[in-house]
Amino acid sequence: MVDKIKIERRGRVLCIGLNRPEKSNAMDIELYIELAVAYGVLDADPTLRCGVLYGEGKNFTAGLELEQWVGQFDKGCFPELPAGACDPFGLNQAHRVSKPIVVAAHGICYTLALELMLAADIRVAADNCRFGQIEVQRGLYAVGGATVRFVQNIGWGNTMRYLLTGDEFDANEAYRMGLVQAVCPAGQQFEEAMKIAERIAQQAPLGVAATLGSARLSISHGEQIAIDRLIPDLLPILGSDDFKEGVNSFLERRSASFTGN
Repeated sequence: MVDKIKIERRGRVLCIGLNRPEKSNAMDIELYIELAVAYGVLDADPTLRCGVLYGEGKNFTAGLELEQWVGQFDKGCFPELPAGACDPFGLNQAHRVSKPIVVAAHGICYTLALELMLAADIRVAADNCRFGQIEVQRGLYAVGGATVRFVQNIGWGNTMRYLLTGDEFDANEAYRMGLVQAVCPAGQQFEEAMKIAERIAQQAPLGVAATLGSARLSISHGEQIAIDRLIPDLLPILGSDDFKEGVNSFLERRSASFTGN
């Protein structure tokens, strides 16, 4: 890790900050690789249960630093990632992070900023957010997953409206469409995302992982395959310490303390 990504552990939550504020957190290749490494840190540490992704400075991220990436795209691929890294866009470049990511977005959120958010699980937006998927204006198209994940999140018409025009939209429109799950005053987005992440971190890790895995399986392989896996994937959890703790805490009317076993 250099200085383009900041990571800080807060209890069972790993805070991951895009730290290139003088460039509106525009994503160069080095930032992309460092972010993938930070996701790998979250994924590999069993004591970490959730991540919060945010941006330092005035903006979440203005997206790609296009001048640098044009040369990379000429090679026909994303940069190779080091062992243990997790591709933050959930593409086929590396293992995908297996723990929930909550995004705290503010200011400018263009191109890969939106695709970072779409590849995450829960999205909080400051009321000063400005969103735009403007690749079509540059003779490109959204290669970080927006063509697929926008449809899943905001429907076909809204997807075509913004992908084919490149028009900007604000936080209230993003909330109306279901792109973000919460809108808060600018400056409070990180705290709001942390509240959600800490709630997730209190839950049973096996249950969280199974929930996330089942939902992703439904998207990637279809509803019936995901349904067919529900009972087989449940059986190991029924024998876990966390399941016993969950039941006992309910019967004893106390808060549960899960270990992930």
